[in-house]
Amino acid sequence: MAPKVQKLSPKGFFLLLCVFSLLLHPAVAQKKKTNGGSDRAAWLGYMDKVARPVLSHLASDQLKAKMPVALSAKIDNKASREKVAYLEAFGRVMSGIGPWLNLEGGSREEVALRDQYRAWAIKAVGNAVNPAAKDYMEWNGGQPLVDASFLALGLIKCPWLWEHLDPKVQEQVITAFRATRNTVPVYSNWILFSGMIEAFFANYGIAYDAVRIEYGIREFSEHWYAGDGMYSDGMNFALDYYNSYVIQPYMATILEVAGKQNNRYEKYAPTFDKISKRYAEIQERMVNTDGSFPVIGRSIAYRGGAFHHLADMACRQRLPASLSPAQVRGALTAVNRKTLDAPSAFTKDGWLNIGLYGYQPDAADFYITTGSLYLCAAIFLPLGLPETDPFWAAPAAPWTAVKAWTGQDFPADHALDLH
Repeated sequence: MAPKVQKLSPKGFFLLLCVFSLLLHPAVAQKKKTNGGSDRAAWLGYMDKVARPVLSHLASDQLKAKMPVALSAKIDNKASREKVAYLEAFGRVMSGIGPWLNLEGGSREEVALRDQYRAWAIKAVGNAVNPAAKDYMEWNGGQPLVDASFLALGLIKCPWLWEHLDPKVQEQVITAFRATRNTVPVYSNWILFSGMIEAFFANYGIAYDAVRIEYGIREFSEHWYAGDGMYSDGMNFALDYYNSYVIQPYMATILEVAGKQNNRYEKYAPTFDKISKRYAEIQERMVNTDGSFPVIGRSIAYRGGAFHHLADMACRQRLPASLSPAQVRGALTAVNRKTLDAPSAFTKDGWLNIGLYGYQPDAADFYITTGSLYLCAAIFLPLGLPETDPFWAAPAAPWTAVKAWTGQDFPADHALDLH
């Protein structure tokens, strides 16, 4: 039985959103740039703007009725992509807001907002896995494996949600996730999608397939490390953001969960720690002074999802000593403003448009749908840290690009040598 959650009246939500909107205004943000609290309020406003249409409609069993599904002009399988777009949006949102849903405390306004999202999340999961619901998701096939894994990641990061689901819903989640075992993953980062599903099972004491976890970790750790903090995505290296979109955040969670089961990967943990910290340094240096970043590689329409890894490192309090939490907060805040304040970033009804800076349909790869875009929610992971954490509490600090291009001193950059 889910606990009773505090509800905010429509008028209360309107006033709360007005406050968030004011804090999002660039002039206000500039005046309060030394205040981590104002940054947090701005982040909550962005998170709410991205996640609300998905969670609120799925909670009322209306996501399929209300969410428009735009498709890449190069789409490879229109009928299949349309069906799975809803799971894409849901799983990706949950993977980003899971730590915040799991958090306790905060301001009265934030607690009220979290209570509402918790209530929505409980209902949303129930509808997604209930065959009798209008919003029952597609769980069989290639893309469903991908986005079931994002939902699994969100549930691992939010024990509160898993523990407050009705036992029947829990069983339906397990049934849905088990259905993804019928999909043989592509020989790339996809093997980590299978591993994440099994990590979910292991995390909650459900029978799991250790081989699927082993396969993903072994290929990346023994065969696919390319050097200087980056793995290749399969046999060939590509200069893109997949180390951040999927590879390193997934490996971090899978290794953490597997470590609770046995010591099989204990020897690799220090090496992975060095690799992940080096890649966090690289990511921080990619953020330009205005929050823009290099437009390279596929899936660029994931917007701030390109910094999934940096956000995850901050959330897990694993940033390297070379990066202060405050400078990372500044960099990620700039990315949010650049990508989510862009003209036409959202439709008139509040859904994300395809693009990086506004509506740019040609930026879509052959697998991109409206649902895919919600990987941008990954940047919100640090909201899982309390407002008293240095990430939020410390005064604003310039990130590397700001230091470099305003004439401030900054540390030289050096490649990682594991030998």
